[in-house]
Amino acid sequence: MKVCYSLKWNLLNLLIRIQFPSVTHISTEGLATWLEDKQQKSPLLLDARNPIEYAISHLRGAYLMPLNNKDILSCSLDTPIVTYCSVGYRSAILAQRLQKMGYKQVFNLEGSLFAWKQENRPIFCDEQIVSSIHHNNLFWALWLQ
Repeated sequence: MKVCYSLKWNLLNLLIRIQFPSVTHISTEGLATWLEDKQQKSPLLLDARNPIEYAISHLRGAYLMPLNNKDILSCSLDTPIVTYCSVGYRSAILAQRLQKMGYKQVFNLEGSLFAWKQENRPIFCDEQIVSSIHHNNLFWALWLQ
């Protein structure tokens, strides 16, 4: 069963990379290391999910920026940005959009929040660690082990 789970994720990540060839991806391990490194400027974390999903859980310090949001970021074009969503598709769309706006250091979190959670990394609601990502249904259950 674990082989099937890994194969499914590898295929999804490949499809996202093919559909968004200009987007640079960062692994969950890479992001965790970056966030722990006090010598580096922390990236701006942008959650591309909808407000209901974000209200249930998100990465610590992340800002909500759903795809239908037309707000303009008020940060330097050199600001490092990491986008994420549930599995990495919506955040790849957001990352591509930000690149087209001129942002130079944009990364999409590969596997996004689901991969982060699968690796037992903390997710938050406000400042409280929580265990639920968002409302589960049959589709989303396929991506959790």
